[in-house]
Amino acid sequence: MLTIHPLVMGAYQTNCYIIHEQHSSACCVIDPGYNPETILDTLDALGLTLEAIVLTHGHFDHVGAVRDLAADTGCQVYICAEDLALPQQLTAGVLYHTQTYAEGTRLHLAGLDITVLQTPGHTPGSVCLLIDDTLFTGDTLFAGSCGRTDLPGGSWEQMRRSLDRLASLEPNYWVLPGHGESTSLSDEKKHNPYLQTP
Repeated sequence: MLTIHPLVMGAYQTNCYIIHEQHSSACCVIDPGYNPETILDTLDALGLTLEAIVLTHGHFDHVGAVRDLAADTGCQVYICAEDLALPQQLTAGVLYHTQTYAEGTRLHLAGLDITVLQTPGHTPGSVCLLIDDTLFTGDTLFAGSCGRTDLPGGSWEQMRRSLDRLASLEPNYWVLPGHGESTSLSDEKKHNPYLQTP
């Protein structure tokens, strides 16, 4: 059973997620944007060992704590290859990573099966991460909204296709976005204007 510990981090109120199997001490962290010390203290309090960081995209507010966490724990760091070309003013320097993933990549990390759905638009390498009945959407889909596309590397045309793809998913996934409150895919299909299909 997937266990999730959310942390809201930094000036941009980025959602960072510590995830693990219910009875496992190994964990992953999704989008550690800020405050590595807080994340490490939380892992210690929970008795968890960080095996991997998985990133939904490369913007600084989602990756800011990556290098320190990796240096402290020796964990693997996964990002979509397309985001490695983002301008460094958006990533706060060279993006640290040890592995890349792409559409359809299936990872087995910390006892979790993670499927990568590439959903470009906010950035060229934006992804959603599917684990069981939970969809971590980064800055692709928010409760009632979607990610901006006006920064370098953004594309409204790609975002539109990515949102159409999410709208076409049949199961009612629990949606945990990169900012803001959690929601469900069925609620977003009903009420999110960016997820309405003609």
